[in-house]
Amino acid sequence: MSAIKEFIKHKDDSTQCGNYSIDLPNLAEGEQYRFHFNMTKCIACHCCEVACNEQNNNPADIKWRRVGELEGGSFPDTLELFNSMSCNHCIDPACLKGCPTESYIKFDNGIVFHDDDKCIGCQYCTWNCPYQVPIFHPERKIVTKCHMCYSRIENRETPACVQACPAGAIEIEVVNKEEWVKNSIDTEGNAPHLVDAKVTNSTTRYTLPKNLPNNLKSADEHILKPAHPELPLVFMTVLTQISLGGFLALFLGEILSLFGFNLPTPSFFIALAVLLPSAIGLPLSGLHLGRPFKAGDAMKNIKNSWLSREALSLGVFTFGMSVVAGALYFEINQTLILFIELITLIIGIIGIYSQSMIYRIEARPSWNRKVTTYEFFGVGYIGFILVSLILLLSNNFDVSAILILTLTLGLVQSYFLFENINFLKNLKDTDKNFYQLNRTKELMLNRFKRLLRLRTILLVSSATILPLLSIILILTQAFTFAIVLLSLALVGGIISELIGRYLFYVTVVPLGLAGNFFAGNQRD
Repeated sequence: MSAIKEFIKHKDDSTQCGNYSIDLPNLAEGEQYRFHFNMTKCIACHCCEVACNEQNNNPADIKWRRVGELEGGSFPDTLELFNSMSCNHCIDPACLKGCPTESYIKFDNGIVFHDDDKCIGCQYCTWNCPYQVPIFHPERKIVTKCHMCYSRIENRETPACVQACPAGAIEIEVVNKEEWVKNSIDTEGNAPHLVDAKVTNSTTRYTLPKNLPNNLKSADEHILKPAHPELPLVFMTVLTQISLGGFLALFLGEILSLFGFNLPTPSFFIALAVLLPSAIGLPLSGLHLGRPFKAGDAMKNIKNSWLSREALSLGVFTFGMSVVAGALYFEINQTLILFIELITLIIGIIGIYSQSMIYRIEARPSWNRKVTTYEFFGVGYIGFILVSLILLLSNNFDVSAILILTLTLGLVQSYFLFENINFLKNLKDTDKNFYQLNRTKELMLNRFKRLLRLRTILLVSSATILPLLSIILILTQAFTFAIVLLSLALVGGIISELIGRYLFYVTVVPLGLAGNFFAGNQRD
């Protein structure tokens, strides 16, 4: 029976239309409520979207339930399908695990609930969810999401979307979680152009048409827009990574000098210089938050959230650098300073590693690679340039060893840039998440090709060529020219990494609902 006939039948059936009550059994142990969506019935009237917005008093650009569109087949045997999706109330929800403020709660009845009062608007859950379910509410400055109309469920009433659907395509069911994951999720939990349901153990059950065409595609695949640039995070991540590199150069200088290498002893001014980028960058991250005055709450979920670990460790790292600067200023015991430096450096490494792991998530394929971590640490070459330049300006000319390390880091960072470009150029349609990665490729190599070219030129010049020339000039005692070249390398390196981080954010293409023309506020 066609979807239109189903609609007419359902509309005329007085036992179904307008029925607010639901006949759900009490939940037994190991069971929860879930949505069932029948794709053969949906006619894309968007009544579910409207009802959801009215029920939850959301503006038009905030959609907790969305309808996606798919199309396939060959003329005249073509097929158009629709997928109405809200929160899947997963058994293993990615939003809950990643939230730094523990704003998500999974109720005993299976509903994944968002506690608005705890939310600081960091929007990490909007990245983490492979279905793009959580949505940032710009007026309220927090993230919001579907809660299955839990108050209606408690009163034995249907959720607004279920009650409003004229075709009966959306239903509420009870599911045994263990049996679902073990026996049924592979066959009934997946739908075309959605992430594998086992990634989060989504509980939504799908009824699909038989004999789906192989060429079924998203109806909005011709639309490709850059993602949100996240400018506060562009500056925060790059600046904190520069500080780690500079502090590593300071620490290595002190260690190597103890073993007889001819390196200058770190000074208060060097410590202050490597502290400043992080001291400036960390507060900038607050501009990314909807509720910046609650930024301290980001450290609540150390056990599960990489964002909490980043916030805590980089805060301690910045404080530790301040202590080192003070210790150098007052010239306290060198052994004690070295011990403080070692602890501070370890914490800084943990902080940048945690920072990189925030982005290595299933829902964002172009971020979810080891090269993300390598590139985050690779930015440290700028810190080495900074330390070398300060030493030269203070008439400490024994910096060749530091510049050799700078050149090494710069070569590694340049390699990762070219490796990432080659990865995108050599994509195959059999690769996992090819659709999203291929769209990232289009953005990176075509839409932003000029910016990428500038980034490449600046990186190669600042990270390799200029440090190498500076080493030659220092060995020939042309210190003034070396200072000029290192100043250019410092400025060029910072600009290059800021451009690279900007491209990192705007070219990501997340997993999500295909054909989502009316996505609402997904910040892209």
